[in-house]
Amino acid sequence: MITYLIKDTLVRCDPSEIRSGGGQFVAVVTPGEWQESNAFFDMGIDMDLDLNAIGSTRADVNYDSLTGTFLIPDRRDLWGEPFRFAFALDEKGIVFIDAGNASEAITERVRSTKKWKMPSLERFLYDFLEQVIHDDHGLISKYEIELDGIEEKLTGKDGDAKLLERVNDIRGNLRDLRMHYEQLLDLGQELEENENGFFKHDNLRYFHMFTQRVASLRDMASFVRDYTVQLREIYESQLNIKQNHIMTILTVVTAIFMPLTLIAGWYGMNFKYMPELDLPWGYPAVIGVSVAIAVGCIVIFKKKKWL
Repeated sequence: MITYLIKDTLVRCDPSEIRSGGGQFVAVVTPGEWQESNAFFDMGIDMDLDLNAIGSTRADVNYDSLTGTFLIPDRRDLWGEPFRFAFALDEKGIVFIDAGNASEAITERVRSTKKWKMPSLERFLYDFLEQVIHDDHGLISKYEIELDGIEEKLTGKDGDAKLLERVNDIRGNLRDLRMHYEQLLDLGQELEENENGFFKHDNLRYFHMFTQRVASLRDMASFVRDYTVQLREIYESQLNIKQNHIMTILTVVTAIFMPLTLIAGWYGMNFKYMPELDLPWGYPAVIGVSVAIAVGCIVIFKKKKWL
């Protein structure tokens, strides 16, 4: 069990100081520690914890407490296993129930980077939630810059299916982030509603600030995700242009060789009384006519810009 008191910063403390009324607190416990000592925190709840079954970030209002779960995608590998932990809070403080170290790591970042003039549980919650999305603006911006580079390649000669696979990967990551932001918005709005009156009215602005920032990130992720759809359309249009160009070349080649095939078929019929067979200039004449037809077709197609 790791415990902190909310002073001008988070201060590590002995669990006994929480019971002695030293102020609002933050605690990080394992599921086993919570089952053994949840009465220690006097929140009046007995949570049935299966952290592996956590499927979303949410908050549930109880009679005398607020409980919920966090499902946080790993920003280093959005396709990897997300971080899962639960929480319980009342006006006295918040307890994170975590089998790993995700909640402890976030709490430690808050402790090492934040110092408050007006410390409160609401301010800690804001800074904790802000740490969850701290680098997301830069992450989404990197995706946008990468997509800009992919667009240049798709519209040039370097476009291939591998680029489209990368676009699909980014699209999937942005979809997961957008779902995460929707859940964080619901959580922030639940905290701002303050149904149990745990939070001071003046401090509800922290949750409003958080929901505004998450809404901005959600809109940004949606915009960049729409960009991936446009890139798919660009790739498909470039592919259609290439296919049309190939079909045009094949059509032109067919059109050039059709009259030549006719001549070859005609003079391939070995009739005895074909007049040109006995003429000394007959064979060169047919060659000349064939060349003239081919050159004439090419000139006409060039003028019509079919080649």
